[in-house]
Amino acid sequence: MRKGPVAVVVVLAAALVGLLAYGLAQRGEDRTIARALAEGERAPAPEPDTALAVLGGRPGETRSVGDFRGKVVVLNVWASWCDPCKDELPLLERTHRRIAAEGGTVLGLNTRDISSSALELVRRYDLSFPSLRDRDAELVRAYGTPKYPETYVLDRRGRVAAKRIGPVDQAWLDETLPPLLDERPAV
Repeated sequence: MRKGPVAVVVVLAAALVGLLAYGLAQRGEDRTIARALAEGERAPAPEPDTALAVLGGRPGETRSVGDFRGKVVVLNVWASWCDPCKDELPLLERTHRRIAAEGGTVLGLNTRDISSSALELVRRYDLSFPSLRDRDAELVRAYGTPKYPETYVLDRRGRVAAKRIGPVDQAWLDETLPPLLDERPAV
């Protein structure tokens, strides 16, 4: 009779260990990016050639993060249901307009969202920067984004040069973007 309760405890313990391992594996944050940035290095952008639908684009129109190589890219992960994401959209639009002439762009990465809701925000805030639809968060997972908003700044070679968890602000953009915009264009 004692084997029954012991077996249950062993099974429960194994299940708990499995859940903990799964949780740690799914935590999100990409250690390669975090480690490189902590060491003052730049990490290659994850999966730069992953083609995603363009939010509001023509049927079948796709782009990838790699298509923007040669520009400084402010890659912002957002969703229409995320209040901090909505709050930072006007600042991101102003930033996009300001850096476009210097070879920079803001690129939205809309994720886990309903297209019509995302497009309503694009119209409401009169956003001119492109957004790619990462409907199932596949690219977002490759970046290790655990929550939204999150912003990555890519240099002209497509390497992650900066990362911001949570909403961006003007001070962070003013500190982060000028040195990257001043770098010589990638050949």
